[in-house]
Amino acid sequence: MDLGKPVRPHRAQLGPDGLLYVTAELDNAVAVIDPATQKVLAKIPTDQPQTHMLVLTPDGQRAYTANVSAGSVSVLDLKTRKLITVIPVAKTVQRISISPDGRRVFTHDRESPRVAVIDTASNKISDWIALPEMAYASTPTPDGRWLLVATNGSDRHRLYAVDLQTLKIVHSFDLPGIPLELLVRPGGDVAYVSCIQAGKIAVLDLHSWQLEEPITLSRGVDGLAWTTAVQ
Repeated sequence: MDLGKPVRPHRAQLGPDGLLYVTAELDNAVAVIDPATQKVLAKIPTDQPQTHMLVLTPDGQRAYTANVSAGSVSVLDLKTRKLITVIPVAKTVQRISISPDGRRVFTHDRESPRVAVIDTASNKISDWIALPEMAYASTPTPDGRWLLVATNGSDRHRLYAVDLQTLKIVHSFDLPGIPLELLVRPGGDVAYVSCIQAGKIAVLDLHSWQLEEPITLSRGVDGLAWTTAVQ
């Protein structure tokens, strides 16, 4: 797909409308692409540098982007293709996730060990989740009960399960290396964490809360995605 110029695309996500939304870090924007024609239909400005990751609300009406070096979250209207607002969070942020019901967005302060909780009704920070180490990535479980948060402290790397009713840590696990991305099976029974330095995928059983044998790949593992099996 030709984006017209170097824009350093990073995160690509299909919307309920069948269009592909791609963060363009050097363009301070999100590109809207028609997968059928592979053409860029529009660019939605974020008005912030280094727009790195994005999440879409379940109804496909809005997008929220994590702008790393700006330490902010941009809120985009996907119907009008306009910027709604910019939410200041911290000096630097990394990655972003959204609750299954679309009511809360989570992004990670890279200066203090905490996660920002954004209320999507007001588009303001409603709470902070305190952690022992710096958070890097998170993902909620499909039932909306837990937020899994991967941290990378100077001497240890951990996975935490935060109860989304109390915003408190309930479970914690040592990871085999620096974590980058989290993925939960659609059924909500297993979580996977890519650990780039170790070249392994940590595997957590979400029923027993026990780590299983990791999947060993090679150094540099990063992004994760889920697909159904083809028979």
